Amino acid sequence: MSKSSQQTSRDAVVTQPSDREIRTERIFDAPRERVWKAMTDPKQVAQWWGRGNKLVVERLEVERGGHWRFVEHAEGDAHGFEGRFREVTPPERMVQTFEWDGMPGYVILITTTLEDVGNGRTKLVATSLFYTTEERDGMASSGMEGGLNESYRALDALLAREA
Repeated sequence: MSKSSQQTSRDAVVTQPSDREIRTERIFDAPRERVWKAMTDPKQVAQWWGRGNKLVVERLEVERGGHWRFVEHAEGDAHGFEGRFREVTPPERMVQTFEWDGMPGYVILITTTLEDVGNGRTKLVATSLFYTTEERDGMASSGMEGGLNESYRALDALLAREA
């Protein structure tokens, strides 16, 4: 059986472990270093982060204090997202802020870890910390889970092609 036929489509497990957090867990069928590269290389990020829509990576400085900015183009509209890296520990952990141009001032702190779970697979855990419960609830009801899973399926496809 080829590597690509072994790929399985799976949705992320999304929970709310506290009144200000959203936690996402997902297994990828690729080694941790490969998943890290797909998350930190601008050319690869552009292929999966925008749910399959055109994504312009304006900036991706993966280092403490580094700035990132992506613009997703979909349905004749553009949506900008950006933040700063607070911590970068390749290939296992990054902490960054996240802000959408459509709601300036509403900043989320996202901690992402990548764990080697054996057999060339990686577990991603992302915990998003919001300033208030209302901000968390707004994100949870925004359709973010569906968009996240679309992006993760695009990441699966990239990882399968690059294997």
